[in-house]
Amino acid sequence: MKPIRKVVIPVAGLGTRVLPATKSIPKELLPIVDRPLIDYVVSEAFEAGIEHVILVTGRGKSAIEDYFDHAVELEAALAAKGKDDILASLRSRQPKAGAISYTRQQAPLGLGHAVNCARALIGDEPFAVSLPDVIIDGAPGALAQMVREYEKTGGNIIAVEEVDPKETGKYGIVAPKSERAGRIFEMSGMVEKPTPETAPSNLAITGRYILQPEIFDQLDKTQRGAGGEIQLTDAMAALMEAQPFFAFEYEGVSHDCGDKLGWLKANVRLSLKNSEFADSFREFLRKQVN
Repeated sequence: MKPIRKVVIPVAGLGTRVLPATKSIPKELLPIVDRPLIDYVVSEAFEAGIEHVILVTGRGKSAIEDYFDHAVELEAALAAKGKDDILASLRSRQPKAGAISYTRQQAPLGLGHAVNCARALIGDEPFAVSLPDVIIDGAPGALAQMVREYEKTGGNIIAVEEVDPKETGKYGIVAPKSERAGRIFEMSGMVEKPTPETAPSNLAITGRYILQPEIFDQLDKTQRGAGGEIQLTDAMAALMEAQPFFAFEYEGVSHDCGDKLGWLKANVRLSLKNSEFADSFREFLRKQVN
């Protein structure tokens, strides 16, 4: 069983749900406390033992590449002013040379198409997919938890979390293959936005995947689906007929930061966990509520 060494992170989306903020700034660079959103997702991948991050970019996303590059002028200015603590903090977040690659999605044809754009960089090995607008606050991170389970089960793994059974119509919901026992279980299928009466469970797909390389052959054959896009879920459903798929309920809390309210909640939650100013911020919030 080959290890999970690479992750695909699709960052070509327009971020329409958080306009007008994303009119001139990629949504992946929106700040969550003192770091951009993409920093959290990439850091989670490295924590999981990922060696190579593949960012699938699009037009107007060059600032993401700049973020992970050395800011020579900025570092020189910080050094000249003796701001060694800030400089050290910046350098500690700098990925190793060659640890991040970029490929271009030249048309907005959906998540499945974005993943397929990374085929040449993935090669013939299993890999992870992390959606960049979903932050998962967990210790260890959700992807590290998934890699740990993958080493036991192999196959394909989809991260899930429990949602209110009355709100299954907002999510992609997984169907357990048999009686569920524990946090990981084999799936029989996925249902997109089912009504509460027809939902096979209340476990929603959360934006982290471990997939076998055969998914690329399925993506090549997948026709455009909802919204005229090539859907990753359609390719996974086809591959599920030949390979085992597991759902894994990770330990942690997710925030959909591609949504305005989700972005605000992520900022509040992570601010309250920041040792630098958590107490002051908590007092500020208390005053606003009162």
